[in-house]
Amino acid sequence: MKRVLLASAALTLLMAGGAYAQIKIATGGPMTGDYATFGAQMQAGATQAVEDLNAAGGVMGEQLVLQVEDDRCDPKEAVAVANRVASAGAVLMAGHFCSGSSIPASAVYAEEGVIQISPASTNPAFTEERPGPGIYRVCGRDDQQGQVAGAYLAEKFPDAKIAILHDKSAYGKGLADETQKAMEAAGKTTDMVESYTAGEKDYTALVSKLKQAGIEVLYVGGYHTEAGLMKRQMVEQGMDTILMSGDALVTDEYWAITGPAGEGTLMTFSPDPRNAEGAQELVEKFRAKGIEPEGYVLYTYAAIQAWKTAVETAGGVELEGVVKALDEGTFETVLGTLEFDDKGDVSLPGYVFYEWKDGKYAQMPAS
Repeated sequence: MKRVLLASAALTLLMAGGAYAQIKIATGGPMTGDYATFGAQMQAGATQAVEDLNAAGGVMGEQLVLQVEDDRCDPKEAVAVANRVASAGAVLMAGHFCSGSSIPASAVYAEEGVIQISPASTNPAFTEERPGPGIYRVCGRDDQQGQVAGAYLAEKFPDAKIAILHDKSAYGKGLADETQKAMEAAGKTTDMVESYTAGEKDYTALVSKLKQAGIEVLYVGGYHTEAGLMKRQMVEQGMDTILMSGDALVTDEYWAITGPAGEGTLMTFSPDPRNAEGAQELVEKFRAKGIEPEGYVLYTYAAIQAWKTAVETAGGVELEGVVKALDEGTFETVLGTLEFDDKGDVSLPGYVFYEWKDGKYAQMPAS
């Protein structure tokens, strides 16, 4: 009923003299708080996508209007965001960032008929247990990421003492669990498994425990703020332990926290989207605005591109038609050509390793 009323309102606008229809879409993520750097990435990608699409005539001749929401990576706030987005008549959520936000919010989007395409939520449950059609992601999954990380740990550090830590979040624990499972399946034993509380500023006691246990490689399932503090505090205690983590370290803020102590940190992420074929013009457009399109900037842009193509294929923004188009279509995006499987997962290249050196992260050569 809500979609019928919205469609009727749009038709009224089209028929009114001097008026024109608009299509509202949204992005939501941690615009404030410790992980605000990722919210900024998403907002930058969504804003540029809307600007570029509107300059090219919009979607089906209608201009896009972007609603930006702050969920602070808090599950309850994410549900509130989802309800605000649905009530405002938005037909797409290009979000959220944290899996712990995307998963509960997806139930609202499914009920209200809003397409959700996350650029960053990697927990497998987001698509494995999706509450209805219309829930997608343009990023990989933690079981894929964990498989790559676990196999690497077993192969490269067969004799080292390895600890696995996580922050108890859907993302952090999920990634740590998958990494541990893959590593142990490859024959490497985990020497220590611990959880920690996100948001603290002093991990000295935990670092001391790692030092006492002689940990040589530390895998962190969590975000860049806590991982950066741990790495810096390990160096301060005279440890040369290698820190490894996942895609949440793809931000220059990691080095801002660690300084030179971050040298040699390893992380997994998809092949750098800034190097994708056809992305260079857009990358330069961002840089001309003083925005480095790292991390999930281009993933958010691509989510909106795929949705736009699906809407035009379907001939409208109604859920059923757009879902059919997303399920069956092939989409040319800034990330390259992509498709969605029957779970809503994307067919993009798998995870690779990056290393932090001299304040920058770069993809490591295949070995």
